[in-house]
Amino acid sequence: MRWILGALAMSLVAGNLVIDRARANEPEISKAMRQFVADKEIAGAVTLVVGPDSVKHVSVVGMADVAEAIPLKRDTLFWIASMTKPITGACVLMLQDEGKLSVDDPISKHLPGMKNLKLADGTPANITIRHLMTHTSGMSELPRESAYTDPTLEVVAKRYAELPVLFEPGSEWRYSQTGINTAARIVEVVSGMTFDRFVEERICQPLGMKDTTFYLTPEQHERLTKTYRVVEEDGEKPKRLEEATVSVLSGGTAMNRNRFPAANGGLFSTADDYAKFCQMLLRDGRVDDEQLLSKAAVQQMRTICTGDLKTGFTPGNGWAIGCCVIGEPQGVTKALTPGTFGHGGAHGTQVWIDPEKEVAMILMVQRANFPNADASQVRQAFGEALMQAL
Repeated sequence: MRWILGALAMSLVAGNLVIDRARANEPEISKAMRQFVADKEIAGAVTLVVGPDSVKHVSVVGMADVAEAIPLKRDTLFWIASMTKPITGACVLMLQDEGKLSVDDPISKHLPGMKNLKLADGTPANITIRHLMTHTSGMSELPRESAYTDPTLEVVAKRYAELPVLFEPGSEWRYSQTGINTAARIVEVVSGMTFDRFVEERICQPLGMKDTTFYLTPEQHERLTKTYRVVEEDGEKPKRLEEATVSVLSGGTAMNRNRFPAANGGLFSTADDYAKFCQMLLRDGRVDDEQLLSKAAVQQMRTICTGDLKTGFTPGNGWAIGCCVIGEPQGVTKALTPGTFGHGGAHGTQVWIDPEKEVAMILMVQRANFPNADASQVRQAFGEALMQAL
């Protein structure tokens, strides 16, 4: 990447008088994000591109708080929503590496309360952990208004066990929040640790991810960006941004600990923190001299195992353990490499890891009402501008 090497060379020569040649030679990412801010599509964005052991691009534009004119910063925290799911996948696979479970285990092996799950015709639903992690379990969802009101995963899993199974596990793909949270409850039972503690001790601490958490401290809460929704022009008022809420908080704050750690989408993080997780995956699970995840486990996170099932949220994809995998790039993914894997979040955050080009691209925005966050123009512009620079 010529613009990266040029910037590094200029830094070495010029010291504090450095000319940021990286930014001068790759204006498209930052320019595109500024235009989305100007058009009131988003309040702001942090974009970050990393290699296995390096930062290749970073840009911060726009506001964390529009009304107070507080600008975004590189260490601003975002609700990353479903970007939590790859971390959940890594937790499951860590326990598989240790021989404590297999993704092909029936879930009732670890959660006896799930033995009575049945299909509509009354036949038993033979759900495996793999089904949970690839959205092929058929598990139903709780009502939106009460989906995140329980204090623990143990309590909410008991509610899941009373819901009907919508189709034969493995026969269809249907995005399932309950499936991912059920997998996290299995992590708790097998490890003897609450899921938030497991994430903290087994993922965040080894990787130095100090700002990735289900429960913010007061200091972190000060760095949390506001969430916005777009209000379209109505004839009298121009298009504008207004504050919105985060669903997993159920009306509370991100500091409230009286809610279960939502493995489907409850984490908050920064771009740099999440990049450390991505870099571990780019290094085939290695952190310094430690193999945090086995190479085989990382391969499971980036290998489609849903066969020919039609999956969402954009065409040409399949699903691996905790991750979406781009099989046939098209539309919003057309600039990306086949085999790129990752996940989007409900409020527009995105992470995509390209093993072939050895880069991970992270987009942090906070907009509540994208028609389809995974197919947003913001995601597409970021990906296309980056791939042109590689």
